[in-house]
Amino acid sequence: MEPLGEAQIAVFVSGEARGSNMQALLDACMEQRIKGEVRVVIGTRAEAPALTRAREAGVAVHVVSPKKYEGQEEAYAHALLRLLRRYEINLVCLAGYLLRLPAPIVAAYSYRVLNIHPALLPLFGGKGMYGRRVHEAVIESGMKVTGCTVHFVDNDYDTGPILVQRAIPVFDEDTPETLAARLLPEEHRAYVEAVDIRTSRWLCVKGRRVLVYDPFKSC
Repeated sequence: MEPLGEAQIAVFVSGEARGSNMQALLDACMEQRIKGEVRVVIGTRAEAPALTRAREAGVAVHVVSPKKYEGQEEAYAHALLRLLRRYEINLVCLAGYLLRLPAPIVAAYSYRVLNIHPALLPLFGGKGMYGRRVHEAVIESGMKVTGCTVHFVDNDYDTGPILVQRAIPVFDEDTPETLAARLLPEEHRAYVEAVDIRTSRWLCVKGRRVLVYDPFKSC
């Protein structure tokens, strides 16, 4: 697939999202480490801390409540799509968005929706696996390493092709809180790297593998 070129980004967040990964993308755009801009942040609840951060940064903010569209996934999807088209978005970044993205969005933005997960997928992923739950599961498993994954979004939880991963050690004395704190800077680096790759490099997807390739050679 061709590089996107300049990224016009929409960030999706849920009600409890603090917005640090969103902030990492904002900072990278401001510092020109990402070619493009975050044009809109879309949340599920008005009181989300991430939305406060976005407003303070001067980014357009919209709230589209899934509860308003309960049992009407298509209507919810169309409300989101209207916003994405209004802001001429070509890349969607999920940052603490805990819902399964509606299928019409995935179809309309094929290989243009990214998500970050605080574990080395395919381990410790799936519905209900987010935040502290992930770090608890990693520690309880006895794993000696953990990390984060940026992947393309498909129609299930945490199953799309993997674009970037970063790893850190798990120490014997780690708690979910210390592990999360040490991992967070790596999440920020990984998300910025993934957006840069998607906007500037030629990619080929084979199953869950994402290959960076030379467009003048076969993939």
